[in-house]
Amino acid sequence: MSSFVCYGNALPTPCVNDHIDIMSITHIKINYGTFLIRNLAAIVKTLFDKDTGMSQTLFRTPKGTHDTLPEDHQYLTYIKKAVRHRARQAGFRRIDTPIFENRAIFERGVGEHTDVIEKELYFVNPKEKQEQTAEFALRPEFTAGICRSYVEHGMQQLPQPVQLYCIGPLFRHDRPQKGRYREHTQFDFEIIGIKDASLDAQLIQILTKIYEDVQILDQLTLQINNIGIGENRRTFTEALKEYFIGKERRLPDIDRARLETNPLRLLDSKEEDTQLLLKNAPKLDQFVDEESKEYFETLLKYLEVLAIPYEINAGLVRGFDYYTQLVFEFWDKSTGAQNAVGGGGRYDGLIELLGGKPTPGTGFGSGVERIMWQMKQAGVRVPHKDHIDVFVAQLGPEAKKRCLRLISELREKGVHTLGALGEASLKSQMRLADHFGAAFTLVLGKMEVKKNVIIIRDMKAGKQQEIPFEKAIPHIIKHIGAEKLDTYVLRDQMGGEFDED
Repeated sequence: MSSFVCYGNALPTPCVNDHIDIMSITHIKINYGTFLIRNLAAIVKTLFDKDTGMSQTLFRTPKGTHDTLPEDHQYLTYIKKAVRHRARQAGFRRIDTPIFENRAIFERGVGEHTDVIEKELYFVNPKEKQEQTAEFALRPEFTAGICRSYVEHGMQQLPQPVQLYCIGPLFRHDRPQKGRYREHTQFDFEIIGIKDASLDAQLIQILTKIYEDVQILDQLTLQINNIGIGENRRTFTEALKEYFIGKERRLPDIDRARLETNPLRLLDSKEEDTQLLLKNAPKLDQFVDEESKEYFETLLKYLEVLAIPYEINAGLVRGFDYYTQLVFEFWDKSTGAQNAVGGGGRYDGLIELLGGKPTPGTGFGSGVERIMWQMKQAGVRVPHKDHIDVFVAQLGPEAKKRCLRLISELREKGVHTLGALGEASLKSQMRLADHFGAAFTLVLGKMEVKKNVIIIRDMKAGKQQEIPFEKAIPHIIKHIGAEKLDTYVLRDQMGGEFDED
């Protein structure tokens, strides 16, 4: 049985996820019951298509996805501007890679036995190859694709290091949570070609500055760890497996499987039983080589020079196999590891895994939706230009013609202008002007056309005056202020700097 929802006095709308159906009419409050009885024929017509007799379905976004509505785009634009500003300051160039890549890039780089590859990868197959094993996958992260691009386009021939950043969608078939989606937006910074602890410190500082720009830094804490090189981790892994001999049954199912496929991930397990067992287990830092320790100590000194507070977290390993030596994350102070906002680390062996020459690299990524959630939690209000300066109301064919040109000329002058050029009454148009928060409303009717005048109403003061039609634009600009006009023109920016999308 189809169900429906009612919005105000509107006709009930079919809704496949709602819990009200026609069988529950008797349980609805009397005012809704009266509404249903009076409009039963219309309800049935809405529930069933008149041509096919089939029940209509209200389509919704797929699980784990979301629409970015205008209100959220204000946050999105603000975050992107902060990212671009800090990237330009530090000499990073923007790069974009395909949304889908050869699956082997992620399997080699991220690691075949990581959660991302085993559980969260979205596979893509061309139509003609549907019966075959999927060749491509939607990107779950940026680093592997950027490193592939570095090799493919011979960037090793450029002056090193190569500093790149990007902003775009990523995809993971994960359990949706607050601020976390299966399709989400992330920004990513990479430094490839030179290994130096001062570069790692600069990267961490850039991310710190971005969080400061969007006013969430005081909610976060920097967690950092030294996981050594691959040989260190292999030796540690063997010791960890040996420690858990005879204790496997005490592990939760998910961690029992990790013990066989990726034991290092036990360190950042969220399972309480696992953490209790790990208290007496071998520690990773006991297996880290001296060179890695010296490098890490140097990095910590640089962070202190930059006045960046940190906490050393011996349990932090992150979820990708390509990390070497340094890993770090920014955690929400109130919820910890459950809500990491961003993080990164070194990946000195990744480019070699993807077919290139041994090349050092370091980078970070941060989820935009997660940042938006933190900003809203903190009550951060973002500046934006999404406002209406002038609403143009008209009555009559001649007035409509003159208003059409007036609207165009106001917009070209940099005035944010909206006009209702339909057949609505003046009262309805004034309600629209009020709804959109217009500072001024211009009114042109038949009488004003004959007199060649126009009425200007100050919506805040509630006062209006009649002026000559040709003085309308200068009058508006004077009262708005020339410095507030939105006069950005793309062609004027081509010789200088302008924002990217």
